[in-house]
Amino acid sequence: QEQLVESGGGLVQAGGSLRLACGAPYRIFSTYKMGWFRQAPGKERELVAAMNYNGANKFYADSVNGRATISADIANNTMRLLMTSLKPEDTAVYFCAAVNHPCTEYVTTKGTYPYWGQGTQVTVSS
Repeated sequence: QEQLVESGGGLVQAGGSLRLACGAPYRIFSTYKMGWFRQAPGKERELVAAMNYNGANKFYADSVNGRATISADIANNTMRLLMTSLKPEDTAVYFCAAVNHPCTEYVTTKGTYPYWGQGTQVTVSS
């Protein structure tokens, strides 16, 4: 079982920014594809952003495109997500996920990811 640990959630005002981090074992960052997902109350878990193992290839959901930056901090075995211009609708539990997939870019399908962190709450107040 791969261990992914999110951190960095909290309460922030609309228009503000937040940095999330996902720590993982070294072998994750050497080969796995990773992604950030979020789940708001009463809604399905949705993709926020995804990347390949070194962050060279990235994908962003339309809802966060231009406001989110996903990156790989390889030296610290950590995937990061910077969210800016936050909106109340960004309020959700944010999860990181990992998959050992043969594709060369990123994986956007939620069901493909077998490994998940415990989640971190992000609350954006209006």
